[in-house]
Formats: sequence, structure tokens, C-alpha cells
Amino acid sequence: MNDALYIAATGMQAQQLTIDSIANNLANVSTTGFKKGRVAFQQMMQADPAATTQAASAGLGIAVASITRDFTSGALAQTGAQMDVAIDGSGMLEVALADGSRAYTRGGTLTVSPDSYLATADGHVLKPSIHIPAGVSAIHIAADGKVSVQRGVTGTPVDVGQLELASFTNPAALTALAGGLYTPTEASGEALVAKAGSTGFGKLVQGSLENSNVNLTDEMVTLIVAQRAYEMSSKIIQASDELMSLTNNLRR
Repeated sequence: MNDALYIAATGMQAQQLTIDSIANNLANVSTTGFKKGRVAFQQMMQADPAATTQAASAGLGIAVASITRDFTSGALAQTGAQMDVAIDGSGMLEVALADGSRAYTRGGTLTVSPDSYLATADGHVLKPSIHIPAGVSAIHIAADGKVSVQRGVTGTPVDVGQLELASFTNPAALTALAGGLYTPTEASGEALVAKAGSTGFGKLVQGSLENSNVNLTDEMVTLIVAQRAYEMSSKIIQASDELMSLTNNLRR
């Protein structure tokens, strides 16, 4: 059997996955705090290390090595809204999910839950939990994560809690969930928690949101390369089919 057919097929599948990743990146170019996806590939070789055939030396195509997230920071956009919070630098806010597990987010528009706790726009309560008293007129979030509330225009701010940031040894290995949430994996390592502004951690910026880190120019260039690679793999299949057709017609 002509191995080139199968090798070219793996190439087409790989480039299709790349195009799918690019499509998702472009679709989320305006999503607050979105981190672009990246597909990494590796060469497939003969399973038997003792094999010495020419086919084994040529390789058997391409396989997905990993699908990761690029956690480089996006630009901050000032909104002026007191419930908008961005992280300037590394780190993530910790939230509690409905099943009791923990997840992490790069921030965004916060809200007050029905139980009067500071939460994400989707209702996930931040950890450590911060209770917001009823009747407050303003909520202040300092760069180091200290949260205070104020009653009335001239009221004295009262501290109600402290937000912390979490970081990971390998954030690219985090598992992405809906709503801009991420959960740790064995590859990402456990969360390291510290106060915002500590060494290695970013600062909180109230009244701002983090834009996605998708670069349209980079994505379009990658898309063109993926299209050309897909086209070349399809031509390999056509050439292999023509060669097999010539072989089948030798007896005529």
C-alpha cells in the first residue's frame, strides 16, 4: 500500500485542526480576557525502533502533540465601571464552581451574587469569598486586591476583604471551560496563591477590562500557511493516486 496516501491524510487533518483553532481565535477576538489557542504537532515515526526500512526512516506523517493556550497578556481597555476588573500582569482570580470545585479566570465584569458575595458575571463566587453589605453606594478594589465599600458620597470606606491571585507553573496546560474559566491539570501544576502585586504577580486594575490577546495579522498569516500546507497534502494524494493508476494499467 502506498504510505504517501496515509501520510498526506495526516497532514490534511493536522492543517484542518490548525484552521479550526484559528477560526475560534478570530471568533473570540472581542471576547474579554480571551487567550488564543495554539496547536503543536510532532512527527510520527515507525513504532518499531529496530525497523530499518526506507519507509520507517521517511516517517509516517504528523500527529497532534498538544493544544494549549497562549497566556500572554492582552491590552487593557479603560471602561470606568467600578465592577470591571482587569489583571495587569500574570495571575488569575479563583472562583468556586457549582459542584464545589475551583476554577480560575483572568477577570472581567464582576457582580454581587444573590447571597451578597462578590462574583463573576456568570455568578461564580470569588475565592476567598467577600461579602458585600446591603446599601453600599460604591465598591473599591485596590491594586493589591483589597476590597472596601462605601455608603453615601462622603462615607468612609470600610474594608470587607482581600482578593488574591493564583499562578501556575505551566498555565498553557490549563483546561479551558466556558465563560473564560480554566481548571488545573497535572501538567499545569497546582495553583500558587499570593496577594496582587507580589513578586511574580500582576496588579488589579479597577475600571478596566483585558482585551483578547488575538493578533489579527498573525492569525491571517498562519491561516494562509495552513491553507497552502493543506493544498500541498491534497496534491500528494492526487499524485499518489495517479502513480497507482499507472501501476494498475501496466498490464494493458
